[in-house]
This record gives sequence, structure tokens and C-alpha cells, in this order.
Amino acid sequence: MTEPERAAERPTATLGTVRDSYGTWAPTYIELFGAADKASADDRAVIGGWAGTLRGAVLDAGCGPGHWSAFLAAAGLEVRGVDATPEFVAHARREHPDIPFRLGDLRHLRLPAGSLGGVLAWFSLIHTDPAEVPAVLRAFAQALEPDGGLLLGFFTGPALERFEHRVVTAWTWPMHCIADAVEEAGFDVLGTGSAPTPNGRIAAHLVARRAR
Repeated sequence: MTEPERAAERPTATLGTVRDSYGTWAPTYIELFGAADKASADDRAVIGGWAGTLRGAVLDAGCGPGHWSAFLAAAGLEVRGVDATPEFVAHARREHPDIPFRLGDLRHLRLPAGSLGGVLAWFSLIHTDPAEVPAVLRAFAQALEPDGGLLLGFFTGPALERFEHRVVTAWTWPMHCIADAVEEAGFDVLGTGSAPTPNGRIAAHLVARRAR
């Protein structure tokens, strides 16, 4: 049994719970985080640097209110966004009418093979059952053209374990564990980074490209 499978034996939040929790919290979330300039300079540098390596269409997977979709579009990329929370998608469509946004479950996107140049999943898998994350990563890989880029944002720590996120239960992933899952899904890992957050957790990112 893999580490994600063992972790997933413990109860986790359902999609409905995550969707409803973010729907309730959406006005506050949008006020606090609903524009890229409200994010840290480090986050903008990581995402902006990654964007500069891409060609082709980019999927903002778990786009929230659309702030990173708009950031990527401003960098000259063709972007589309998907999120499971109706309140976020409605806001994104109002604020960024030139970008297509749709409701969707990241576990069931059914994306055309080789249709994307990049996938951004910026802290959008943190509530996903660890046993289901490998399948999501495989779907991302299948949708990317060879050498297409993946950027993940997540929380890291010494163990794959649940914690009480301010919205709904989330997971920390050891860096080696998420890197192994990414590689097994069909990617080459290019780099990682991490930094402490004000609440004491460690925010991390991982950059990968689809293996040929």
C-alpha cells in the first residue's frame, strides 16, 4: 500500500463539503485573495517565471475567483479556468469576461489528449483525498503536450497528514511523496521550493514537465 493510500484510509472532506465550505467563505476569500497583487511577491515570481516557459493553452485547475488566470492571461497566455465552487466561477466570469471559466471536478475533467501547454494547480489539490491525487496528476499529464509544464502549489511537512485548514480539512505532503507521485504520473520534476507562512505551515511549490 502506498503512502497516499494509507493516508486516505482516514476520513477526508468530500467534494460537496469542500464546495459548500468555499461557497460560504467566498466573499471573504475574494476580498483577501481575489487579485494577484494581493498574493506575495514570491508567489507572483514563481508563477510568472513558470509562465514564461510555456507555449500553448494553459489550464488554471482549481482557479478559485480567477486571479491567477488573469495573471497568466496578462502574461500573454491563452488561459481557461475550472473550479468546483459556483460562487468562484460566477465571480471569475464577471471580473474576467475574456477568459473562459467553467464548473468542474478536477478528478473528472476529461481533457483532450495533448491539448494543453501548461497546467497550474496552485493549492487546488490540498483538499483532495491523497489516494485520488495520482489519478488527477495522470489526467494532467495526458492532457499536456510533450514537455508541457505543470506547476503545483501545496503545503509540505514531514508526514502526509490532515490538518484543519481555515476553510475545510486539507493535507500536507512530504516533498519526496508529492515528487514521487508526479514522476509516476508521467512527469520529470524540474525543481521545488518552500517557505514558511505566517500561521506556521510551510507553503511549497513543484515545477515539472511532461516526460516525452
